[in-house]
Amino acid sequence: MTQWLERQAAVRERRGQVRRPLARAAHEQFIDLASNDYLGLATDPRVAGAAAEAASQWGAGATSSRLVAGTTQLHLDLEQELAALAGMETALVFSSGYLANIGVITALGGPGTLIVADEHCHASMIDGFRLSRSRTESFTHNSVEEAGRLLAGRSEPRALIAVESVYSVLGDEAPLAGLLALAGQHDAMLLIDEAHSLGVTGSGVFQGRGSVAGTALAGHPNVIVTATLSKALGSQGGAVLGSPLLREHLLNRARSFIFDTGLAPAAGAAALAAVRIIRDEPWRAGSVRGNAAALAAGLAPALARLGATPDRTAGAVQSLPMPSAEAALAAAESARRQGVRVGCFRPPSVPDGIPRLRLTARATLTSEEIEDSCAVLRGILEELQ
Repeated sequence: MTQWLERQAAVRERRGQVRRPLARAAHEQFIDLASNDYLGLATDPRVAGAAAEAASQWGAGATSSRLVAGTTQLHLDLEQELAALAGMETALVFSSGYLANIGVITALGGPGTLIVADEHCHASMIDGFRLSRSRTESFTHNSVEEAGRLLAGRSEPRALIAVESVYSVLGDEAPLAGLLALAGQHDAMLLIDEAHSLGVTGSGVFQGRGSVAGTALAGHPNVIVTATLSKALGSQGGAVLGSPLLREHLLNRARSFIFDTGLAPAAGAAALAAVRIIRDEPWRAGSVRGNAAALAAGLAPALARLGATPDRTAGAVQSLPMPSAEAALAAAESARRQGVRVGCFRPPSVPDGIPRLRLTARATLTSEEIEDSCAVLRGILEELQ
């Protein structure tokens, strides 16, 4: 085993796929274009204060699984208000978004369920497909037509279509209306991961409530939503949202809920405070999208000289294609040395195999920070010519 581990390490090094965590200081002076704290709520005094108060009142942990003694009133309040925010009937909170996806997919899957999944689905969904023992077929990214052909040829009595509303690497959005029509036509459930849209997308009075709220998908019997509490909500945890019947099924069949210690009260209280801020301060979602557009505009000239453009985005994510994994690593390190933290995505983490710098806009970015970060990144992109 040791020799195998050594060979694996050598392969990763040769391919430029070595990953190591970079510790950050509590009050570091970086322009943050790497985190998923889209609304700037992770350090909001109201959110942090709610977490501190809950820890003082309930203790540091939930103490057990949710079905034993790990459910507090905080969990129930969070589920109720999160469901209302997203336009769904009920919610069930898990200790992470990863476990929420695995929980709902395995609880609905099995030999009698066909899963038809977009090829850009997140790793948590892919792991759920594998664990579910369902036959799984992937369709070309955002191709409703291909998904329909896969559903038309099924022999299984049940079917699940799996997508993200806004994709985590490219930042583009799924054709949800077309997929909902497809689900109705083929008596399938449509599973929508709102990890990168809750708190960011939505329009009018539904601004910031995600891509489902305020549309025909909200509360639809064929629609299931999963969400994370660790991105726009600035906390930790995940949730599955849907009908009361689905929630009851998950309580009894989702192993990543039943056998996992419940979400810590501090995280639940922080997420609850964030849900209320998103509801009451919809301007934050508009600021995220405005800042994402400003980043794209500031980088467009340099990318055009390289024959590229920022990938189309529907939310906070801007994705900049790089010529190689080594170039992406070098660019990210150069940006860090100049005070700008960016994401560096390399195979196998990118669904299309193209290394990228991933920039995530935040509502709290200032115009000066956007200008400064674009200047740094333009210089780095120009060096690639």
